[in-house]
Amino acid sequence: MSPAIALAFLPLVVTLLVRYRHYFRLLVRMVLLRSLRDCLSGLQIEERAFSYVLTHALPGDPSHILTTLDHWSSHCEYLGHMGPVKGQILMRLVEEKAPACVLELGTHCGYSTLLIARALPPGGRLLTVEWNPRTAAVAEKLIRLAGFDERTVELIVSSSEEVIPHLQTQYQLSQVDLVLLAHRPRRYLRDLQLLEAHALLPAGATVLADHALFPGAPRFLQYAKSCGRYRCRLHHTGLPDFPAIKDGIAQLTYAGPG
Repeated sequence: MSPAIALAFLPLVVTLLVRYRHYFRLLVRMVLLRSLRDCLSGLQIEERAFSYVLTHALPGDPSHILTTLDHWSSHCEYLGHMGPVKGQILMRLVEEKAPACVLELGTHCGYSTLLIARALPPGGRLLTVEWNPRTAAVAEKLIRLAGFDERTVELIVSSSEEVIPHLQTQYQLSQVDLVLLAHRPRRYLRDLQLLEAHALLPAGATVLADHALFPGAPRFLQYAKSCGRYRCRLHHTGLPDFPAIKDGIAQLTYAGPG
């Protein structure tokens, strides 16, 4: 390519960099730097975050552990977790609904798990599912460090499509009052339909879907709005540390099978 042609494209490149600068920053922090640190340390980002929590957070204090994770994500490595803004929405909804049983698909480091566990009513139960064994091991340690035992929070290491069909028989879970979808948005629709097919959602059940706008779950949202079985609401937020990147939590209220 000649210098003249390169110079002709320069204004376009500069415009794109300025317009999408937040996405470029996110790409650098969440993909490039994370991959480099994974290679250099031999540890996953969740493992590095837990090492920081062990030396900076108060055991038995979920609030302080969550704040420590927020600080680490903002000042050390971008964790890509739910963050405090969405976290407040999640806790408020759990407190309002007072669910006897919650199902979380996508434990990750355990951040949203702690939020839900803190907001559960007395005697409430949380089942959280994580497919990655190394990530699940970190989450298990974080949950127990916060002071929650297996009677309150049970972590299942498996994929969501394998767990959902066996919730009633293997985990004695007849129905779920509240579901948090926080794994991979492209799997939200499949897992929602699995929950429906196995009659795990009672009328009035709440389904929450994180990352509804970024990276987004358009097929899931279209299905929820068009099937006639859900009342839908979207809680608009930004990404933690990237408020200019718009995201949100979708809230679905199940009306029944039809």
